[in-house]
Amino acid sequence: MGVFGSRKKSSANADWNITKQCLQLILEASKSSYPKEFGGLLRVDDILKNTIVEVVLLPGTIAGDSHALFQLHMKPIDFSIVGTVHSHPSPNMHPSQADIQFFQKSGRIHIIAAQPYTPQSWAAYNRDGAPARINVV
Repeated sequence: MGVFGSRKKSSANADWNITKQCLQLILEASKSSYPKEFGGLLRVDDILKNTIVEVVLLPGTIAGDSHALFQLHMKPIDFSIVGTVHSHPSPNMHPSQADIQFFQKSGRIHIIAAQPYTPQSWAAYNRDGAPARINVV
């Protein structure tokens, strides 16, 4: 459960859900990429439009010690992609100014996974960098 996430299956305050399996994939990919950042796109279910079920990897994404550079020209035309995920190689889950500028161009919901990449070390943000709630289902 992230700082701004919740294990409750429904909540009046939450607009988004993520499957437990998808969150586990994000945390394991982040751990595997350490000390470099991991990055991907978030895809929702076709029927449950607010439930994140997949991470899409873009060809050519560059992982660095303090950045993940997405090749957005490689993004498929896919209206089920709603945001991004990336990791921080530190315990800091808060978005940088560069993260917020990227969020504003890249969807409605964004996840940052932070070291040690456990169910407690991730957070979600909206396109303006404000905390967002995601339920783990």
